Amino acid sequence: MRPRRAYSPVVLRIAQLWLLLVIAWLNIGNLQASELLIAAASDLSFCIEELNGVYSTLHPETKLKVSIGSSGNFFAQIKNGAPYDLFFSADMNFPRELVKSGLAEERSLTRYAVGKIVLWTVHTNLDIARGLELVKSPAVKRVAIANPEHAPYGQAARSALQHYDLWAAAQPKLVIGENISQTAQFVQTGSADIGIVALALVLSPRLKDQGRYFEIPPASYPPLEQGAVLTKKGAADPAAQTYIQFIVSPQARTIFDRFGFRLPNQGK
Repeated sequence: MRPRRAYSPVVLRIAQLWLLLVIAWLNIGNLQASELLIAAASDLSFCIEELNGVYSTLHPETKLKVSIGSSGNFFAQIKNGAPYDLFFSADMNFPRELVKSGLAEERSLTRYAVGKIVLWTVHTNLDIARGLELVKSPAVKRVAIANPEHAPYGQAARSALQHYDLWAAAQPKLVIGENISQTAQFVQTGSADIGIVALALVLSPRLKDQGRYFEIPPASYPPLEQGAVLTKKGAADPAAQTYIQFIVSPQARTIFDRFGFRLPNQGK
């Protein structure tokens, strides 16, 4: 019978260390594979917190990292190589352009809502029922809108003001937000007397008890079709594929609806 080889304590210790290093390396790889980077339009800033809360309950193994900003800026960042896995845009044209450029997966393109804009104020002395005509009131010194150069809600605000021949009257009073969240913040803090903001923001739990709003007729601005898409990076990640499927689930639809993110066939 061949005698069993005895290994020195030093050799055994080295073997154990190598085994621990391999396990650690594998764990790090798994963590990286399950982290999703999400770029989300600012009107989703509150809604996506609830969406991610439900998703994380269903998929606790996946870490979600969200960046909030304007759709136009995220579009430019992704075109320049930003490593996002998912892109939630307030304008479907941005994800469609990414698909055309080969930077996003066409099959993943998902419309989740048609957004709405409202005129909002926290001042009790302003008659919000006047709608956009309030822009001409001497009591209104500052009017907040998102930057129409790259924010879809800013473009919608400009279109609505132009529709009612109020753009010229509004321009000297404009306070421009980098995105729709900052625009709402201007109104909330009193930096602007009124603002044209996303319905989803004023319906959020943090703002719904603050101020009053007037829903601007949708016929006065182009439809704010909103959609999500997987980037080419995200399309290769099973966790990202699971997330894009989740946003059309009944659980996600309930959350979208509560924040005013409805589709046309759902009515009000």
